[in-house]
Parts: sequence; C-alpha cells; structure tokens
Amino acid sequence: MKNYNRITLMTGLLFMVAGCKISADIQATKPELPVTFNNVAVKDTAGISALPWKSFFPDEGLHALIDSALIKNFDMLIALKNIEQAQQVVKQSKWNNVPSFDFNATASTSIPSKYSLNGLTASQFFGSNHMEDYSIGASLSWEADIWGRIRNTNKAALAAYLQSDEARKTLQTDLIARVSKGYFNLLMLDEQLRVARYNTALSDSTLRIVNVQYNTGQATSLAVQQAQAQQLTVTGLIPQLEQEMALQENALHILTGQLPGSIHRHTILGDIKFPDELSAGVPSELLRRRPDVRSRELDLLIADAKLGISKAQMYPALRITASGGANALKASDWFNIPSSLFGVVGGGILQPLLQHKELSTQYKLAGIEREKTVILFRQTILKAVGEVSDAMVRIGKLKQQYLIAAKRVATLRQATANAGLLFQNGIANYLEVITAQENVLQSELDLASIKRQELSAIADLYRSLGGGVN
Repeated sequence: MKNYNRITLMTGLLFMVAGCKISADIQATKPELPVTFNNVAVKDTAGISALPWKSFFPDEGLHALIDSALIKNFDMLIALKNIEQAQQVVKQSKWNNVPSFDFNATASTSIPSKYSLNGLTASQFFGSNHMEDYSIGASLSWEADIWGRIRNTNKAALAAYLQSDEARKTLQTDLIARVSKGYFNLLMLDEQLRVARYNTALSDSTLRIVNVQYNTGQATSLAVQQAQAQQLTVTGLIPQLEQEMALQENALHILTGQLPGSIHRHTILGDIKFPDELSAGVPSELLRRRPDVRSRELDLLIADAKLGISKAQMYPALRITASGGANALKASDWFNIPSSLFGVVGGGILQPLLQHKELSTQYKLAGIEREKTVILFRQTILKAVGEVSDAMVRIGKLKQQYLIAAKRVATLRQATANAGLLFQNGIANYLEVITAQENVLQSELDLASIKRQELSAIADLYRSLGGGVN
C-alpha cells in the first residue's frame, strides 16, 4: 500500500510539473508574397489552377495520354506505394499511447553438478537430483506522455504521410505538364512535316522548270545544280522530322507506361486553342495549391515535432509496469490457484544525467534543422512565384512573336508565288525563286515552333500555379 501511495504521489507531481510550458516558442513562418503576378490585375482569386486538367486542356487525344500516365507511369506507381508505406506508419503510431502487453510461458529443468551447492541440496529440498521451474504470466508497460514526446512522434508520422501524398500530387502536376508539352511537340512536328512535304513538291516544280530551261539553253548547269541542292535540302528535312516524331512518340509512350509505338492523333497544331487571357489568380493561392509548397509546410511540421521530441527527452520519463501470472517448481502445482499466483506492480522515473549534454546538443541541432527548413520553405515559395512570372512573360511575348511570324509567313508566301510567276515568264531569275522558297520554308517552320513554345508555356503556367491536382 505504501508503494502504491508513493507511485501515486510521483505521478501527481509529474503531472503538476507538466502544466509548466516546456515546448519551444516556435513562431509561425510568414512568407513574403507579391500582391499580384507581374503587376497584372487580378480577375479571380484562384485563376486557371482551379480548373480540372480535363477542362483546361481541350484535346481528347491528350486526355487519353494523360489518363494513361496517371495510372501506368512507373514513378506514379512508386509514389502510390510510398503513400501506402506512410499509411502503415501512421496506423502504427496510433498505438504509441497504448500500453504494451506481453505474454510468456516457460518450463525448464536444471540438473546441477552433484558436487555443487545446488546438487548437494537438491535431493534434500526437492527429493530429486534435478530442479524444475514452470511459469506462465503477462506483463504490461506504459509510459505517461507528460512532455509530449509521443504526441510529437505521432504528429511527425502524420505529417510524413501527408507529405507522401503531396509528393504524389507534385508528380501528377509534373506528369500532366510533361505529357502535354510532349504532345504539343508532336503536333509541331506534324505541322513541320507537312510544311517540308509541301515545299519539297514546290522545289520539285522549280527543278523541273530549270531543267527545261537548261535543255533549251535558257539556264546554265549552275542553275540546275543550285535548284537541285535546294530540292535535296528540303527533302532531307523529311526523314529528320520523321525521326524526331518517332522518338517523341516513344518518349510519350514510355512516360504513359506503355511500350514504344506510334500515337494516333486527329488534331493539328492550329486546332489547339486556349483563352486569350489566362488568369494566374493571387499569389497567396500558391500556398494552398502548389503541392511542393505544401510539402515544405509539412517539413516545418515535422521539424517542429522533432524539436519537441528532442526537448522532451531532456525531462524525466514516467513508466508504470505490472506483471503477474502463475509460477511453481512442480508441474502438478502450476495451476494450484491461488497459491501459485504472483504479481508485481512498479513505477519508475528515468531522468537523464550524464547524457544531458548529448541531449541538449540534439535539441540545438533540431533547432538549427528547423531554421534550415524555414529557409527551404521560403526558397520554394520564391521559386514558385518566379516560375509563374516566367511563364506569364513567355506566354505574352510568344503571342507577340507569333503574330509577327504569321504576318511574315503570309508575306513570304505571296512573295514566293510572285517569284514563281515572274520566273516562269522570264522576268525573275532562279536565284530569286530559290531564295523566296528558302525564306518561306524557314518562316513556316519557325511559326510552328513558336506556336509549340506558346502552348508549352501555357502548360508550364498551369503546372506552376498548382493546377492538375483536382
């Protein structure tokens, strides 16, 4: 009874001390954010990031590729397994506050040496030359979470689980952007291949006319050679573009978890349309929508929990134990209840002494680690704002470049048509025709490239705003 009173007294004192504040004074991190992106007026709070990816990207062929990537991509499958692992850790952490319970049953026989003290007295006390011991029992142990060590351990496990899900979301937004950009690149190659084939036919026509003029003495062999060189230059683009197309198709198939092969598409580059004005929303939405920013926030939670754990380890730990069962020296007396029963109840306080320097160092290191986490959190936010700003600048400037390039293509197409008519009537020479064809070819290839860059910048803007997790 006295021991019980002592345990009760120690427990009461520890819980009274627990009322004192021992956790670190941790201030919330407030990142610096601009009011708007690139000083553009805000029309809605969330912007395009609030749109589901199937609503944002208009092409059904692209939808099929993204769907496959989100289901079959191997990095995504690994991310899902990481979530399962974290789930198991969270489930296990819920048992940290539950007392541990052990059951044991033992039976042993000991035959001592006849010349030992046990051997000389065994027959006298037990009536045999061996000693038996039979025991069955259970033990229970529980640690009072006075200083929050277990509570912080559970918080860290939960934050790690949530972080694994944010890692999956980060991968998902990245996959959507990568598949979209690969698909837009494929459509650009389709357009450039069409341009190359059209200009090959145009070069063939010019070469035939020059050959006719050469046969009639109106052109030199140099004219034939230059027209032929121009025709071969344009023709050489076709296998080059077909090669790039096959490689891009293979890359998309691998990205979507499929074997390499061709991709059927019924859309041309010019059919991909997005709104003229894409709202980026307010910068504060990045804190809520970007999964990498959310992951850094969870890093802070984990760092805070580790700081609390390291400080709790510097304070006394209260452990209460109890064990009981049946014990006998003969099997026949094993279950002779209540005589064979035994029980032990105890409570202990463990206060680190010589390890205090090591524990205080660990606490300081945990504090430094948290400061590093704060720096990384702010760096991630700055990077996110920069990515949005860069994408918005690229989209705006590429739109301007596209309008200028489209006007240049229209002008050069007209110039090429005029040069062909003048050449056929003997007013222009072959060099003027070849130059006009070279200029329109390069301009049409550049126009398709600029369009692809603009679409890729739009995909980057959607990803940098945290779009694609809905």
